[in-house]
Amino acid sequence: GNVHVMFPMIATCDEVAQARALLEEAAAELRAAGIDHAQSIPTGIMVEVPSAALIADKLAPLVDFFSIGTNDLTQYTFAADRGNARVAGIGDPLHPAVLRQIARVIDAAHSAGKWVGLCGELAGLPAGIPVLLGLGLDEFSMSATAIPAAKTLLARLTVAESQALARRVLDLPDAAAVKAEVNRFVAGLA
Repeated sequence: GNVHVMFPMIATCDEVAQARALLEEAAAELRAAGIDHAQSIPTGIMVEVPSAALIADKLAPLVDFFSIGTNDLTQYTFAADRGNARVAGIGDPLHPAVLRQIARVIDAAHSAGKWVGLCGELAGLPAGIPVLLGLGLDEFSMSATAIPAAKTLLARLTVAESQALARRVLDLPDAAAVKAEVNRFVAGLA
């Protein structure tokens, strides 16, 4: 069938090789049992930890696509458990430390001719959408309730203006400054 496989929590190139070997082992079992199956399955990884973001250029040739998991990436970037109310406020997906990793992953994937999706709360945040568009994100994955507002906002954006915004926010010092810049940008669209 039309199936894609995505391996979660990949941190190293070796893990991709191990996961692909297991996938091939499963295909061999299907062949041995005479069960018809797809000969080639698009295979990707979740980029959820900083180590994967930092070696995205090495991981990109090993996979067909990336999906960035911003909830985990943010949590691990700031070493702050989002489930712990005492430290959850430290991490913000709009912080330049997270946005720079997202930019790095998108650039590495596109350089290798691969596409990038993003799942996590950031994909549906009005403050995140223009930045992600400007960084070149190919696919936004969000809750169904966020889709109408996202579509309305995306219809008002241009890629060129969003790219300029993304360049500006990557150089800001913190999430508050990013949000202020995005708010000014969106207000100027009206």
